[in-house]
Amino acid sequence: MKKTYNHTGIPVFEKQDDMMYVECLKVWITDASKHPYKIEFLYFEPDSPVAAMAQEEPHVAYVVENIKEAVKGKSVLIPITDMGSMKIAYVYDAGVPVEFIEKKK
Repeated sequence: MKKTYNHTGIPVFEKQDDMMYVECLKVWITDASKHPYKIEFLYFEPDSPVAAMAQEEPHVAYVVENIKEAVKGKSVLIPITDMGSMKIAYVYDAGVPVEFIEKKK
């Protein structure tokens, strides 16, 4: 399965001015495409449904062609979630949280 690096996500403990709110996950995020090293900062609301491991540890994100295949057999932290222009899922694999992104065509 082909994976293309997209960004690295780092949890923070204070909201930043340029964050966007993702209501379904109750998380505030920065736009990694605007960071010179493709870093996404994440601030989770206290009642976020996201697994604690995904809230507390950095993650690495990859774009994949088939998100269902990408998560198959992995320990799922965030199930496949439709974000409008893309689908995302978080898994725990090879000792780290990994985000998979499938962009809609």
